[in-house]
Amino acid sequence: MTATHAALITGSSRGIGAAVAKALAAAGIPVALLARDEAKLAAVAEEIRAAGGVAEYRTADITDAVAVAAAVDELVVAMPVPLALVVNAAGRIDREVPLWEADVDQWRAVVETNLIGSFTVSRAAIPAMLAAGGGRVVELASGAGANDWAKASAYTPSKAGVIRLAGHLHEAGFEQGLRAFAVAPGVVKTDMTDSMDLHKGRTEYTPVSDTCDLVLAIFAGELDAWSGKYLRAGQDSPASLAAYEAANGAPEHWVRRLGVEPWGADDPSARR
Repeated sequence: MTATHAALITGSSRGIGAAVAKALAAAGIPVALLARDEAKLAAVAEEIRAAGGVAEYRTADITDAVAVAAAVDELVVAMPVPLALVVNAAGRIDREVPLWEADVDQWRAVVETNLIGSFTVSRAAIPAMLAAGGGRVVELASGAGANDWAKASAYTPSKAGVIRLAGHLHEAGFEQGLRAFAVAPGVVKTDMTDSMDLHKGRTEYTPVSDTCDLVLAIFAGELDAWSGKYLRAGQDSPASLAAYEAANGAPEHWVRRLGVEPWGADDPSARR
């Protein structure tokens, strides 16, 4: 890929965010890294630079809109080419208990990081992309956001929320050249999944490269027909999505969108 545009990745000090940043940089894309841990960010940036890539980083708590705006402005200026992709990868999970056993402070912190954090970063970065003619936003979602789950009652609605954010950005920004995608990474082996009771004893994981492949295809504009929709690494790939389009044409508006399942065609809640 020609490095005519740059990418901003949150949560890029470790885990999936760091993997995505390294994959983008390896493809020749300048990357802007944003997270809280300066030492870990510096290490990721140095690894990228040592491999011949371009990386800049800033630290900020993504729930702090003022700090995020300042950091994003600095990163946009520091990039050698215009920003064209935002990957909201920062996230956290709460205890795997029913809602009535949840810790109030932890519940709030999960929603603030996963949902409000994505909001503050996108709000700060999208104007620069629109000014340059458009761009793409990837919300790191989860299968937990697309399905009901008896545990982690903050994580599930926060991830449903970022799926909705992708849909909102598609609807609000499409005519201005904005595309948005909710990408669930599957079950990747990270510090977060290792901490979860659900995955104790798990031996099979979704390769993080599957998520990176989807993000690279999104950056290249190959998946624009899927803007506003939910994609799942490990099940979806650039090849499988292209095969769907070849067989069926562009996916219909309601395909891979959150909605209330109607009881039939006469249900007033049927998809519009």
